[in-house]
Amino acid sequence: MFSAAEIDAMEAALDAALLGPRGANPLVGAVVVGPDGRQLVTGYHRGAGTAHAEADAIAQAGMKGVDLAGSTMVVTLEPCNHCGRTGPCAQAIIDAGIASVVYAVDDPHDPAAGGAATLRAAGVSVRSGLSARAAFELNRRWFEAVLSQRPFVTLHIAQTLDSRIAAADGTSQWISSPESLADNHALRSRVDAILVGTQTLLVDNPRLTARDPSGKTADSQPLRAVMGLRGIPDDAAIHGEDGRVLHLPTRDPHAALEQLFSAGVRHVMVEGGSSILSAFLAAGLVDELIVYLAPTLLGSGTAALNDLGITTLADAQAWDWDQASGGAVQTLGRDLRLHLFPGHTGPAAEAASPAASGVSAEPVVPDLFPSPTSPLQSLPHRTGAGTATGGN
Repeated sequence: MFSAAEIDAMEAALDAALLGPRGANPLVGAVVVGPDGRQLVTGYHRGAGTAHAEADAIAQAGMKGVDLAGSTMVVTLEPCNHCGRTGPCAQAIIDAGIASVVYAVDDPHDPAAGGAATLRAAGVSVRSGLSARAAFELNRRWFEAVLSQRPFVTLHIAQTLDSRIAAADGTSQWISSPESLADNHALRSRVDAILVGTQTLLVDNPRLTARDPSGKTADSQPLRAVMGLRGIPDDAAIHGEDGRVLHLPTRDPHAALEQLFSAGVRHVMVEGGSSILSAFLAAGLVDELIVYLAPTLLGSGTAALNDLGITTLADAQAWDWDQASGGAVQTLGRDLRLHLFPGHTGPAAEAASPAASGVSAEPVVPDLFPSPTSPLQSLPHRTGAGTATGGN
């Protein structure tokens, strides 16, 4: 059903997808193959507001003077069919004269779905299912967030070697290096919201703004959200100059995410103290974990996490190294930046083979997508799309 050139191109597209950042949008890579099987151009999505992988590949071809007429585009996710901050990829493919499209899995996101049908209606040959399970694993937590209608959750911890986020006297500035702080502020500038608990708000009085190393406020600022039953003081620094603050009067992480989603938030970064960090981890709602590990020992002080309700090693949370968004381990000044995503848990964990890249050849699909008969049937797809099992 798929040629050797298409299989090779999909592997290259999956590798390219890992160059992009995790968040409100999925990681997507695209490779265009010529009629002779040669890979012409490669594109990937660099984050919200930038060109999608397909459009990026087409733009690369334009800059290199490569004619894409009659070629095949191989992409890790169904081309989108909507006009958001960028145009629809399906129409860009048609306009480029690409004759055939091979993609891995359907896009479950309703506003973006339908690209395959648009392509077929324009006479473009469309096939899907190539490396579907690997492509699903690449964005497993994004699929879960979309289908659960909640924001994608990044959890951030800045801690010492002995997992302390503050000394015994409460001091915590600055555990992280300036380079780690700069990295964190860059992440703040691309998320939709930052969430802390009321305890952190009252004790630390944070601004929760995104700033450059000089302290200048970045152009893109997240919504500042506070979760907890206590109110926000009128003189709290979090109000800032724009007043873009949202109080979530709940201690339930599920309820907080529901309210954030209703407010238009699609990517939230959870910061703050051990209580809120532990609540989201215990609820299984963390899609991406970023730990800034400082080469410092305190021996006492505030632990990064509280009790997660785990009493035996067999129930420990499993996390895998994530090669996306700059890699699993980076050196930032004196610190290490650790990047992880949730591993498979429960019965699926025994059969799942963890991969360092986060792209396992045969991952087990989590319970969110129950497997009726064929494993491929359990991948996210739309009824009547005619794509999850192939199509022409």
